[in-house]
Formats: sequence, structure tokens, C-alpha cells
Amino acid sequence: MEYLEFELPIKELEDQLQKCKIIGKESDVDVSETCSKIETKLKETQKDIYKNLSPWQRVQLSRHPDRPYTLDYIKAICGDSFLELHGDRSFKDDKAMIGGLGKIGDQSFMFIGQQKGYNTKTRQYRNFGMANPEGYRKALRLMKSAEKFGIPVVTLLDTPGAYPGLEAEERGQGEAIARNILEMTRLKVPVVTVVIGEGASGGALGIGVGDKVLMLENTWYSVISPESCSSILWRSWEYKEQAAEALKLTASDMKRLKLVDGIIKEPLGGAHRDRQKTFKAVSDAIEKSYAELKNLSPEDLVSQRMDKYANMGVFKG
Repeated sequence: MEYLEFELPIKELEDQLQKCKIIGKESDVDVSETCSKIETKLKETQKDIYKNLSPWQRVQLSRHPDRPYTLDYIKAICGDSFLELHGDRSFKDDKAMIGGLGKIGDQSFMFIGQQKGYNTKTRQYRNFGMANPEGYRKALRLMKSAEKFGIPVVTLLDTPGAYPGLEAEERGQGEAIARNILEMTRLKVPVVTVVIGEGASGGALGIGVGDKVLMLENTWYSVISPESCSSILWRSWEYKEQAAEALKLTASDMKRLKLVDGIIKEPLGGAHRDRQKTFKAVSDAIEKSYAELKNLSPEDLVSQRMDKYANMGVFKG
């Protein structure tokens, strides 16, 4: 288990507890009372730290290397029913964007999401979760297939942004994202979107237009990352914490501003602390959202979705 800087007090207590238990096993000394006191202090420290997280600390948690990624959620939720589909039928198969058919119970869904890597090799293979234009075109192809067969769509957002390389721009990165946003607003099937990690810029929005948009508790969703915002405004990354505060990018901020529809609570310490509990919470949230949408006609779905996004923001004449 890796620990972030603000989690170091927790690490110290967990190390103490582990040593205390080892002493109890290897000697005749009764350490149960000492272990109990450490456990109590550990729980208090965890509650104190995690209930007072700053926006920047939530950004750090969303990037935790042990945090589950898109394929982890899909495999846990769908089991062996998931069938991955590949390619945009034009250029190539983008490994940063994955998608395919899977079931929750007896209901089929088209799952689409960005996938990050677990180590240096897989991060390069997945391009650090940054999709190229062909990734967004693959996502749109899968959405259109789902629409054709009346299958609801679930998108899982976790990206530091769309790939900003020259070749991506040459192949129409901006057009691909804009096309997805346009087409998603008028899909005639329910669309449920869940932010499971980083929701950065158009890279996230390219698969983020949904009837129901949910965020896990320790995730963020914004037009720009705190580091990039800091570098633009202050010409330095040193002010990323102030930028995170100003951007109002946390789940609670987004819910208060009515830009997302709900927050999925995470286990104490983050999604990586209890993966199975997190998978269950996400699965339940998807099923609940779909239950609220499944009886709407295609016309009502599109109309409500368009109204939802048209009503966002504040306009002054």
C-alpha cells in the first residue's frame, strides 16, 4: 500500500499496530490492550484526516496508484459477461479507450471508459489514459451500435485529458471530441456517466454527456488540471493547491453547482482501501440510475438531456 504525504500519520499508526501484533505472536506478553488503544487512535486519525480533505488532497486521492481503473470496475461488475470491442474502423484501436458489452444482472450495457496503466510498461501501452481521436471515434461507434440495438450506455471517466500530441491534432482531436458531445446529446438510449478518477477537460467530456452524471467521492471534474491552471496563471506549478481550491472541481462542488446529479460515497480512505465495496456502490448506482431512465421514451430522453445541459451555468443579458 502506497501512502500520500497527508496519510503519513495513518501509516505510522498502522506500522505500530503491525509491530504490536507481531510482538504478541512471538512472545508471551499480552499486548491486546495496547493494540486496542492503537486501533482506536488509528480510527480517530483516519476520520479526522479524511473528513477534512482539501480539494488538492482529493485530486491526489483520485490519482492514487492503487486506485481501481475502468477495467477493474467492468470486470468486477460484469464478471465473465464482458466482451471487449475494438477499433474505430478507420485508423486503429486506441488502447487508452476501452469499450464493450457487459451485463449487470440480466440487463446488457455498453461500457466505455478510459483505461490507465499499472506500471511503466502498461502506462505507455495505454498512453497514460489519454485517448487519441480514434479512441473517441471508437467510443462513438460503440454508442451508435448500442443505440441501434436499444442497449443503454455506461461511460467511466478517468483521464488527465485527451492526448495533446501533434499527430492527434493532425487526425482531428478537437473535431472528434466535439462530434462525440453533439452525438451524445441526441442518443436515443439512456446514458449513465460515472467519474471514477480524473475528469479532465474535453478528454473527459468527450464521453461524459449523460442523462445521469455521477462522481465518486474522491474524484474531480474540471476544464483544466490544477497544475496546468497554476502554470498558466502563476507561471509555476507551485500554486496548484490554490488552483484546485479556485477551480471548484470536487464532487461536492460539482453537485452544489448542479453540474452532476449525484455523489457515490467511497470507503474511508478512498476507493482503493476497499475495492469490493466501491465496485458494489458503483454497480448499485448504475442500476438505480438506469431504473429511473428505462421507462422514458427516446424522445423524452433526448429532450430532458438537452434541457439539462442547456440549463447549466449563469447567463447575463
